[in-house]
Amino acid sequence: MRQKHIDLPADQQITQWYNVIADIPNGVEPPLDPATGQPIGPDKMGAIFPMGLLEQEMSTERWIGIPEEILDIWQIWRPAPLIRATFLEEALKTKAKIYYKYEGVSPSGSHKTNSAVAQAYYNKQEGVKRLATETGAGQWGCALSFAAQKFGIDCKVYMVRVSYDQKPYRKVMMNTYGAEIVASPSPDTPTGREILASDPDTPGSLGIAISEALEDTVSREDTKYALGSVLNHVCLHQSVIGLEAKKQLEMVGDYPDVVIGFCGGGSNFAGLAAPFVPDKLAGRQIRLLGVEPTSCPTLTKGRFAYDFGDVSQRTPLLYMYTLGHNFIPSGIHAGGLRYHGMAPVISALMRENLMEAIALQQLECFEAGALFARTEGIIPAPESSHAIRAAIIEATREPDKPQTILFNLSGHGLLDLSSYEKYFAGQLVNYALPDEAIIKATCNLPVINR
Repeated sequence: MRQKHIDLPADQQITQWYNVIADIPNGVEPPLDPATGQPIGPDKMGAIFPMGLLEQEMSTERWIGIPEEILDIWQIWRPAPLIRATFLEEALKTKAKIYYKYEGVSPSGSHKTNSAVAQAYYNKQEGVKRLATETGAGQWGCALSFAAQKFGIDCKVYMVRVSYDQKPYRKVMMNTYGAEIVASPSPDTPTGREILASDPDTPGSLGIAISEALEDTVSREDTKYALGSVLNHVCLHQSVIGLEAKKQLEMVGDYPDVVIGFCGGGSNFAGLAAPFVPDKLAGRQIRLLGVEPTSCPTLTKGRFAYDFGDVSQRTPLLYMYTLGHNFIPSGIHAGGLRYHGMAPVISALMRENLMEAIALQQLECFEAGALFARTEGIIPAPESSHAIRAAIIEATREPDKPQTILFNLSGHGLLDLSSYEKYFAGQLVNYALPDEAIIKATCNLPVINR
C-alpha cells in the first residue's frame, strides 16, 4: 500500500517560530512614519497593536519561542498532515512526486488560524477586550473569530463586499464563533461612508477594509487591530507550516526541488517557503515559487516602493511590491489574492532573487482545483488552486523528469462552493490587469524624503 499521509508525531510538535528576517541578505527595510519619513517606533504602533506582537514585528532573532497556551490550542489540528498526491501524479502521468501540506484541517479550514490564535493570545495577555480586523475571502475573519472566542475577546470583522456577497457561509461561520461582520465599505466608519457616497456599487477592497478596521480601532480604548497577512509577525507565526513539512519529508527521506505557495499578502507562501531559505543560501538546489492571479499581479508587475497598506493612508509605509494603495482589483473568486501589496519579507526575498513568481489566470486555476478534487478528494479553496495549478505546470513540463514538488494546500473550499458553481456554469472569465491600469494605480505612490 502506498503511503499518502506523513503524520508528524505529536511529541515532535514545533515549539519555536523561525524568523527569516535573520537570514535575508541586506535585511528588510523598516516601516516608516508617513509624517516624518523616518522608521516608526513602537510608541506609535502601540496604539493599534499589543507590545508582544510589536516585539516580534521588529525582531531580528532567528528563533522565537511559542507560548504553551498557543501550543495547547494548536493541538486541536497541529501537527497538520503532509500528504503525497499519488492519485494526482497518476492522472498527470508524471514521474514527479507531489506533496501537499494540508492546512484545511484547522477549525476555520485554513492556515490563517495559526496566526489568529497567536495574535489573540498576545492581545489577551495585555488585557485587550475587543479586536477589529478586515477579511478578503473570509478565511482570516473566520480564523480570528474562532481565536478571539477561545480567549474571551469580542471581534468585529470588515469583510470586502464582493466576498461578503459571494461567500455567505463564511459570514455564518464568523457569527457562529460570536463575531460581528459587516460588508466593507460600510456605513460604520468615515472611510466607508465616504466611499459609499461616491460609489455605492463598489466591490470594495482589502485596502478599504483595512482603513475601516483601523478607524474602528483608534475610535475605542478597548480595541486593538489584527491583520491576517503582510506583516512580519504574521509571516513568523506561519513558519510552523514549513518547519513541520521539513520534518515530515525527512521522515520519508525526501526533499523538495520546488516549493510552491500562492501569494496574496504573503503569509501562506512565507509560512511554507521561509524555513527552506537557509538551505538555499547554503547552496541547496531548491526553487521557491510564488503564484498570484493575473488580475492582481503584485510581484510580477507591481513596483517595489514604499506604500500605504490601506486606502485612507492610516498604516505605516511598508517597503514592498505594490500596485498602489488606491488599487481596486476585479472581483475574482480567489478573494484572498485581491490585495495591492506584498509582505515586506516576501518582497525582500524577491529582491535578493531567493524566490521567483508567476501569474495565472482564474479559469486554469479552477480547472486545476476541480482535477485535484476528483483525484485527491479535497475541494480546495480558490486561492489554493493557484498553487495546485503551478504544481501541475511543474510536474508536466518534463513529465519523465524525477523531481519532488511541495505545495501548500492552505485551506478547503467547502465554503467556496458558490464560486465552483459559477465556474461549472461558465459564468467566470479570465482577466489580466492591463499595463495602463498598473501605471495609473502606481502613479500616486508616496514620495519619501529620508
